[in-house]
Amino acid sequence: MNVYKTNVTDSILGISVNDTTLDLFESQYPVPGGVSYNSYLIRDEKTAVMDTVDARATDAWMEALEVELAGKAPDYLVVSHVEPDHSANVARLAAKYPAMQVVGNAKTFAYLENFFPGAIEAGRRVTVKDGDTLSLGSHTLHFVFAPMVHWPEVMVSYESSEKVLFSADGFGRFGVVAEGDSFANWADDARRYFLNIVGKYGPQVQALLKKAAGLDIAQICPLHGPVLNGDLAPYLSLYDTWSSYKPEEPAAILVASASIHGHTREAAHKMAEKLRAAGASVTEMDLTRTDVSYAVAEAFRCGKMVLACATYDGFLFPPMETFLTHLKTKNFQGRIAGLMENGMWAPMANKLMTAELAGMKNITVCEHTVSIRGAAHPCDDAQMDALASEVVAR
Repeated sequence: MNVYKTNVTDSILGISVNDTTLDLFESQYPVPGGVSYNSYLIRDEKTAVMDTVDARATDAWMEALEVELAGKAPDYLVVSHVEPDHSANVARLAAKYPAMQVVGNAKTFAYLENFFPGAIEAGRRVTVKDGDTLSLGSHTLHFVFAPMVHWPEVMVSYESSEKVLFSADGFGRFGVVAEGDSFANWADDARRYFLNIVGKYGPQVQALLKKAAGLDIAQICPLHGPVLNGDLAPYLSLYDTWSSYKPEEPAAILVASASIHGHTREAAHKMAEKLRAAGASVTEMDLTRTDVSYAVAEAFRCGKMVLACATYDGFLFPPMETFLTHLKTKNFQGRIAGLMENGMWAPMANKLMTAELAGMKNITVCEHTVSIRGAAHPCDDAQMDALASEVVAR
């Protein structure tokens, strides 16, 4: 692990620990590019540490923080989010600096007590309410509650003198922090991060965005990924799109297949080629080889999808069932879906996929479907052409 420091302003420093050794974030999301755990230090008459980091990054972070404190004890630790990848070192920091006060809301301290019983005595707790402020001298933190983005205790902090928003898990992304971070290399990892982790809580994110619209924000400091600055409009626009469940590209089509021996995948590829020939932008994903988190992110990006699935023991082949379960859990809605099935003697996948999609909001299933037996043949072109035409036209 390595430490990356960001001079947010002359008096605000970002301390990130880049973890390239983690295989699965939250034990389920692949992070081939690693992940960063971010903390921030505000230097003023009073010194404030904004969050800690994951236990995996403890030693590197503590060493870097001590260097920056230069022998001075912090006055405050602000806890924005109690999830362990951010709060793992709260008790350790509190023990090292016994005069330091810990800032959070009522739920913050209730949750910290579950992780670290008795570590934060009542006399050290600064319990804030929504809209409260904390003066550090020339800097003032304004606390804005953001419940269920994505835990109930989450709050963000706005520093008004330098117009910096400390956004907790909001505006974070997978991947380490490095020189040259920009919107161009932010969006894909941020999309997969947001839609898989926070996606269920779109209305709560919308509520936070409305609060943020009343603030003059120059920079956003998330707990994962780079500090966002410059033109913030593209970042805010994507968050508005994702949290309102709108597709980024309404005409784009995801063709996702779950194939046992490869024939369903071949039929799905043939469908993808027909869609491309009709002028559509198409992404193909093999659900048996692609982690579901990538498929979920792509389904949200696109306005349409074609699902091709083999029947398996009278049910959906499990990779497709898993994909649809994840979509439903993340509140997937407002899309067009075309269906393809494969079953040698008793094809059931289209019926079962239709039932799964019926449990989601505003999913329009195409009238035309495709049903093949074993492998697709030229005699199946007519039904495939009909479905392709309908998907493109909708």
